[in-house]
Amino acid sequence: MSFKFRHRLLKRLDWYIIKKFLGTYLFTIALIIIIMVVFDYNEHIDKLNSASVHDIIFKYYLNFIPYFINLFSPLFVFIAIIFFTSKLAENSEIIAMFSTGMSFKRMMVPYMLSAALIASFTLYLGSYVIPKGSITRLQFEAEQKMSHYNRDNSNGTYNIQLEVEDGVIAYMESFQNYNKTGYRFALDKFEGKQLVSHMTARSITYDTLAPEKYHWKARNYMIRDMSGNIETINQGTEMDTIIRFEPADFLIENGQHETMSSAELREYIKRQKNRGIGNIQDFEIEYHKRYAMSFAAFILTVIGVSLSSRKRKGGMGLYLGIGLGLSFGYILFQTVSQTFAVMGLMSAFWAEWLPNIIYIPIAIFLYIKAPK
Repeated sequence: MSFKFRHRLLKRLDWYIIKKFLGTYLFTIALIIIIMVVFDYNEHIDKLNSASVHDIIFKYYLNFIPYFINLFSPLFVFIAIIFFTSKLAENSEIIAMFSTGMSFKRMMVPYMLSAALIASFTLYLGSYVIPKGSITRLQFEAEQKMSHYNRDNSNGTYNIQLEVEDGVIAYMESFQNYNKTGYRFALDKFEGKQLVSHMTARSITYDTLAPEKYHWKARNYMIRDMSGNIETINQGTEMDTIIRFEPADFLIENGQHETMSSAELREYIKRQKNRGIGNIQDFEIEYHKRYAMSFAAFILTVIGVSLSSRKRKGGMGLYLGIGLGLSFGYILFQTVSQTFAVMGLMSAFWAEWLPNIIYIPIAIFLYIKAPK
């Protein structure tokens, strides 16, 4: 066999494996999603009957499907690899590949290329497609009373303190979202460690109709300006003012983190940390989860190929069982570690990447033990 012919044969094998991998992956996704849609419709049939067919399809299920594709992508990857690689081994196709001089490492190339495509696909879904669709899906669920999500009617919050600009600290005892009003408001301005201005107001209301952002109306206010030993007091019943923050900066709504793209999440987390606002674990978890779950495609691919590439008696049943166990274990472990992050026992980064870190040694061990 000439080198040129062998080189062409290897390229054909690459495409053969890629097509088998991606084809089985997509088939598995389609099969499981159809089952999930049927079960979901049966569960919510009494609530969905009040909506039009157009809204059910385009507002709910077309946004429901990408969400669950991303959620169970590690499971789909594992099942796809175990299924078609076991078939290759059973039909002695892998032995034929090795007989041409192909090493196990070289055989992994098309698998890893396929994993890269899947990782890119899931990352794009999670970063851009799903957040946009989640706004429509969650709003539809709220309208049909399928969830408690309501983007426009959060109840409010208490004891708000944040840095709105460098050296400018705002405080509110409470804020009610239905009227966009905060009560017992204070605004302190510092130059270095020196307090130079202190403003208080019985209430302050965000003007949603104003053409510019950050427009507030303070009522029953008093401003104390301090310059050295001189103090000036200015007070009144109502004043229009610009303060560089808005209700969205401290009101966290159910499911809000699901509706933000990765770039928006990154900017939001950075801004909230700079302002000293806590309770952003859900946003940090969502941000790191998108990257960690996409990277998992590489780890699970190595594990799947290493497990199922050896020809054994009994077919693929054993491999499929092990693969399902490992993939469900990965999803379960990720859920548990997320709980640690929510409770403040672990950072969001480590909570999301810990399953990958634990599964990497498993992948390396199985790769070493794989048939060569």
